Parts: sequence; structure tokens; C-alpha cells
Amino acid sequence: MTDHTESLRREMIETNQPFVDLAAADVRMTTAQMSELFTVHSFMAPFVIVTRKSDGAKGTLDFTHNPRFYFGFAAD
Repeated sequence: MTDHTESLRREMIETNQPFVDLAAADVRMTTAQMSELFTVHSFMAPFVIVTRKSDGAKGTLDFTHNPRFYFGFAAD
């Protein structure tokens, strides 16, 4: 299986793009907070595939590794 997004995701991580986006985020969640609102399906750094529990909307969240914060929900 070929991951066509791998080079882009690696570049985002190497340039610290998730931290730039985190600084601009209105809402940041810890792992516990995120788990209350979303069901996690998979991780593909710097993204996590989720379903929002309140309405079943599927989408992605951005995250930073250390410190671990989740932010920027985008529905599919």
C-alpha cells in the first residue's frame, strides 16, 4: 500500500508546522479532553482520524507530540 501523503506529512513535522498551527488554534485539547469528544480510529502524524461523538461527523484533528495537544477538527 502506497501512502501518497507521507512526504507531505514528514515535511510538516520537520518544519514544525503542527506547532505553528497550534499557536493559532482557538481550541486545544489534552488527550483526556479529546477522548471525551471524539472516537479515535487511526494516527498518521501530524493527523488523527476521528469521529465526533456528538453528531457522528468523521474527520481529522491535528496534533503535536510533545506536549500532546489536539486541535483543528476538520470534518470530511
